[in-house]
Amino acid sequence: MGKKGRRESETPGRETFDPLPVESKTPATVVLLLNSPEEDILVKACEAIFTFAEKGDENKVCLLGLGALEPLCRIITHSNKLVRRNAFMALGTMATNGVSQLYHLVLHELDLIPPLLELLKSDFPVIQHLVLKTLQKVTTEKGTLAVFREKQGFNKIMDILNNMEFSDLHSEALQVAANCLTDNESIQLIHESGDLNRLMEFLLKPSTPEIQSSAVKCITQVAQNPESHKLLSGQNVEKILVDLLNVADISVKTSACQAVAAMSLHQASKDCFRDLGGIPALVQSLSSDSSILKEAATLALANLTCRNQLNALAVYEAGGHEILVRQLRESSPRMVANSATTLRSMAEQEVIRRSILSHGAMQALVEPLKSTDPQILINATQCLSVLACDNEARVELHRAGGLQLLVNLLHSFNRDVLHSACLAVNVCASDDLTTVEMCKFGALEILQEINQSRNRRSRVSELAMMRLLHSNLSVKYSLTGHLASTDIITSGFYDAGKRILTLEELSKEPVNQRQPIISINTATE
Repeated sequence: MGKKGRRESETPGRETFDPLPVESKTPATVVLLLNSPEEDILVKACEAIFTFAEKGDENKVCLLGLGALEPLCRIITHSNKLVRRNAFMALGTMATNGVSQLYHLVLHELDLIPPLLELLKSDFPVIQHLVLKTLQKVTTEKGTLAVFREKQGFNKIMDILNNMEFSDLHSEALQVAANCLTDNESIQLIHESGDLNRLMEFLLKPSTPEIQSSAVKCITQVAQNPESHKLLSGQNVEKILVDLLNVADISVKTSACQAVAAMSLHQASKDCFRDLGGIPALVQSLSSDSSILKEAATLALANLTCRNQLNALAVYEAGGHEILVRQLRESSPRMVANSATTLRSMAEQEVIRRSILSHGAMQALVEPLKSTDPQILINATQCLSVLACDNEARVELHRAGGLQLLVNLLHSFNRDVLHSACLAVNVCASDDLTTVEMCKFGALEILQEINQSRNRRSRVSELAMMRLLHSNLSVKYSLTGHLASTDIITSGFYDAGKRILTLEELSKEPVNQRQPIISINTATE
């Protein structure tokens, strides 16, 4: 007895179960109890596994290492309903979070999909619900989804959705269907069977928000396939989605925004959503308290305004540009990236660009330029490139500290970030003052280094360097010591030696014995 007590005291706290009337409380022993012939022990052992697994990923990994999955998979077909239910609960919680990939690998080895599909025929609704919840988790993994399709799993899910006697299962079944429709072969099946019409019915008929939201997610997946998109447009999906943008339920509105974003990858739908009044509804969602909804709405607007100036104008008329500028300071990376993309598209129109700038866009872009997220940096610098064609905008960017941040991005080894930064530098080098400031921050030296690198140089980096030099011949002469025959000196050119300072800054220095500064003045009296 003493030996047993010492062993329990040495077991870490995370590896003990809550008090249960089983012989031992250690994970290894409870896993062994899953092989017991006694039903009451199986019930309690499954409960203990469930409780232990819910405490964290480390415990789930521990159970997988102890081989808990195999006996759990076996007893989900047990004749005792309570045993089956508890086994499913344990399996479900082990399928979540960080260990899901390992879970799926073991799942393949045990070939769990066929018995799960068979249990969809169970006479016990609780079993059917648990099966669908488990399938919802495991079908998020590509390999498991392929097995699910091979075993006719998608067809069986559609059988449930086509049977009104199973209406209480439709919400979970739709969520499984949404996972399946990320797969092109499953989309092909829905084409061949005509089940797309059934999915559309869930959007048209009054139902719970959960069912509507899941049905919209299915439509989102289908819409990303070009052939499927044509079918959806033929069924007036755009009108249905615009109506759903105005419902009260946040989950439905969010799903509708995501579907609009997917449909808007196609030009015809972009125009249709505008004509149906969808853009003001999306702009209104930008002011929601839900960050998930705002993120989905910004993605929809980014896709709608891409290469569509009429939609950009519609966002402007709905007051969306002012909200989007504020969202550049948000903490959500996707929201910031999407907002920058939308503003870039809108700023191609001069009237809209000036209004965007009047709301402090240049100051707002400073924070995204500090980000470490590549997509935010790409989108922010692309937005900057459009806005910075305005001279006052470049002055604002410099005052806000943005020029230094832009030049710093030239150090990036991310090819797309570097490409966008070079484009922005090229635009900003449109006046002498901004060019000199960027040169002070080391832009020319960095670009020289980039253009000497076989891996990093590009046509854009070479163009940015040439633009810096051509925009300020004084700086070019200072750095290179010569000018080309095509360089035309005009009033304001000066030779300050190797120092990169403006003429005004040089004029404030005290007179000394150094090389005189030569300035050209071609003005006539």
